[in-house]
Amino acid sequence: MIQQSAKQAARHTVGPGASAPTAPPRIALVGVHGFGERHRANLTGLQAAGVVELVAVADPYPPQDGTLPGSVAVFNTLDQLLAAGAAPDVVILATPIQTHAPLALAALTAGSDIYVEKPPVASMAQFQDLLAAADASGQLVQVGFQSLGSHALPAIRRAIDSGGIGDVLGLSAQGRWVRTRGYFTRSRWAGKRSLDGTDVVDGVATNALAHAVATGLHMAGAHTTADVASVETDLYRAHTTQSDDTSVIRVRTTAGRTLLCALTLCAPEQQNPSVTVHGTLGDITFFYTEDEVVTTTRDGERRETFGRTDLLENLLAARQTGTPLLCSLADTGAFTSVLEAIRTSPEPQEIGADHVTWEGDGDDAHPVVHNLPEVMDRAAKAQATFAELGVPWARSLPASRSFVLDGHPVAAFQDGSRIRSVSSPRPYLHPVRTLAGTVVTDHQPLDHVWHLGVGVALQDVDGVNFWGGRTYTRAAGEYVWRPDHGSIVRLGEPLERDGSLAEKLSWNGPDGAPILTEQRIWTWAAVAPSVWRLTLDFALSPAGRHPVSLGSPGSNGRAQGGYGGFFWRLPECSGATVWAPDAAGNTLTGESAVHGTVTPWLAWSGAFAGSAATLVFVAAEGSHDPWFVRVDGYPGVGQSLAWDAPVIAEPGTPVRRSVTVFIADGFLGTDDIETLISKL
Repeated sequence: MIQQSAKQAARHTVGPGASAPTAPPRIALVGVHGFGERHRANLTGLQAAGVVELVAVADPYPPQDGTLPGSVAVFNTLDQLLAAGAAPDVVILATPIQTHAPLALAALTAGSDIYVEKPPVASMAQFQDLLAAADASGQLVQVGFQSLGSHALPAIRRAIDSGGIGDVLGLSAQGRWVRTRGYFTRSRWAGKRSLDGTDVVDGVATNALAHAVATGLHMAGAHTTADVASVETDLYRAHTTQSDDTSVIRVRTTAGRTLLCALTLCAPEQQNPSVTVHGTLGDITFFYTEDEVVTTTRDGERRETFGRTDLLENLLAARQTGTPLLCSLADTGAFTSVLEAIRTSPEPQEIGADHVTWEGDGDDAHPVVHNLPEVMDRAAKAQATFAELGVPWARSLPASRSFVLDGHPVAAFQDGSRIRSVSSPRPYLHPVRTLAGTVVTDHQPLDHVWHLGVGVALQDVDGVNFWGGRTYTRAAGEYVWRPDHGSIVRLGEPLERDGSLAEKLSWNGPDGAPILTEQRIWTWAAVAPSVWRLTLDFALSPAGRHPVSLGSPGSNGRAQGGYGGFFWRLPECSGATVWAPDAAGNTLTGESAVHGTVTPWLAWSGAFAGSAATLVFVAAEGSHDPWFVRVDGYPGVGQSLAWDAPVIAEPGTPVRRSVTVFIADGFLGTDDIETLISKL
């Protein structure tokens, strides 16, 4: 917060020999339309109570005669107002974004305290200039993020500090609003990144839903610029504007917390925005427009509604008694860091017309981006951007490598570096496609955001979770959050040849120390006009001189939960059929029949986004690893390395596994599959 100057101290000194101020502070309102009308209404009530005296307003379009008391002077500009006589005690700025900084500087120079609407400025340079001017003048500057006056915020802070929701995993802010064409034609600056060469930086995160960002930053403990370690932006628009209307902003704080803001003005319906603190034992969600807090734990849900301190009244109290400002200019440094990242980012990408439906007519028309609520939920839960999720209308992030057949990419290699830490970052393949282009993998799905395409993962490697999410422990007899997540990273450059990729990987614990080393080889080839083959070979060795235990929930006591090792997460599939041959040559069909069995192969067929495909998982000769299969809860297939007992990796004796998958367009029968396998 701004250091209190001698001038500020003198203003609220009350004691022996000093008389308390009797005249209410003189207020000037600059900008009487839009949000300025709310300030006018608030000032009318405060003046009736004898708290303030509204002495002047300024606006190029003055209010109609009779709407203000006769004692209120009316001007076209703040310069005219300040030149007319003694400076007001407080100037309220409810004007376009690009005018905030110059008007605030003028009011500070005149000796007035400031209440400026959000965002306070349009650039970091303006923020630094205004902050320096406020410090030099000794004047107070309050910023109009009204939600920061909510009494819910200290209550939330106490609940977090008390351990009520366990350790904090991260925070997410969500805002789903509807804005029409008319919203962006109400003024020249609406929807603009700049106007006549001047920064405006209007947009969903900097203006319309700026309170979601500011409240989220506050709850994450990020106030000043020094509290922000990094800001990443992923900006889009469905409206014909310069600015973004559908975006993800990811902020990492210097204290190690992550805030993921998923915001849109193109929702199917308007909803109350919120900020959620995600904990290991529960969540706290703050609906800041309602001052409502919803706490969800295993004991149930609790709802509480809180009061709020008006920020203008807080500013007046700060003038009189030295009460700390609830939203000082300095404490919006973190928000301004977000604004600056948006200002300097590339222009928002247009969302393709195929992904948008327009509802209504004329100025009342508004766009609805398809499937947006689910996508925003995924982004918040995975702490991922739209681009990282691979949303169809989002930017394409370059894969480090692609597997190509006949000039067509059939699999993209992801290094996993963008995956959140509690999802156990690791390399994987996604998307994997049939030769006709049907996608047959999923990653970071809403049901299990730590499921990552095709790869290798284990939940218990000497007590370290390389699977992601909660860990099943024998002692707890259930899944629990633990700070036990490892990561798998590549060592050096892979060796790539036609149809093969060999790499060396390090499995590192939470402290970064290596536990395992892995030699992994991918090979791929076309085997028929509509079928191709993917083979994964991997070998796991202790990184040190001691044996390493490779386990699973199954080896820790969870019946039928022996997943871990090779795993393939499929996307949503309709009409899924799963089958495998038993030792007698009979066909086992359905999840309950094939889950936990040891068979030479297992097939999955169904429709993925309307296109038929079949995947055939072929075990290595002599394999005794059971298949792990899920159909109803979510679609996935794995080969369990440690079904009900751990496997020990000894120094000098790697644990080796191999699996081959045929990826085919259309539906294959058992005879077709046997023919493919005989060729293999």
